Amino acid sequence: MVSVVVPFRGEGGKHRLAPLPERERAELALAMLGDVVAACSAFGGTTVVTNDSAAAELAAELGAAVVPDPGGGQGAAVAAALAGLPEGPALVVNADLPLVRAADLVALLAAVPPGGLAYAPAVDGTTNALGLASPSLFAPLYGPGSAARFAAHAARLGLPAAAAPLPGLVADVDTLADLERAGRGAGARTRAALAVSAR
Repeated sequence: MVSVVVPFRGEGGKHRLAPLPERERAELALAMLGDVVAACSAFGGTTVVTNDSAAAELAAELGAAVVPDPGGGQGAAVAAALAGLPEGPALVVNADLPLVRAADLVALLAAVPPGGLAYAPAVDGTTNALGLASPSLFAPLYGPGSAARFAAHAARLGLPAAAAPLPGLVADVDTLADLERAGRGAGARTRAALAVSAR
């Protein structure tokens, strides 16, 4: 059984969408989370780590478990969720990937080398998703240049690492331009939220 972790910051996130009003940004972030969790739940047991009550409610509606975010950033949030998972393969998928489909997660898992990890880099060199042979391989290395740091982390452990630049995992949403590029390819919830914000 594959476990999937989705961290969600909630309030105060997506500040680079600031040309949109705060309420619309929050609704878009929740919509993207919903699309990501729906894809993940179709693939494996999913845990959302968040302190956002609306996100926790949505996750539960979609059949995901919810773990409180301990604070301290994305790395600490992911570590908290992974700590409660059984031994075995695990995926970590960011909540701002509205193009992701279950097939992308199948491909990410297939990209994990034996005993090692796979990482889905964003265009800017950060990391949008991870595939781990075991939850214990995770290290909190997020931030600028993190894709290279995850690869280096595996090398330090003497383990293989593989890049997995899968279409549905590369296209994260940080800006309005990213939203426009996602367009019709986004999941149903994101498309609906975009339609409302365009009115």
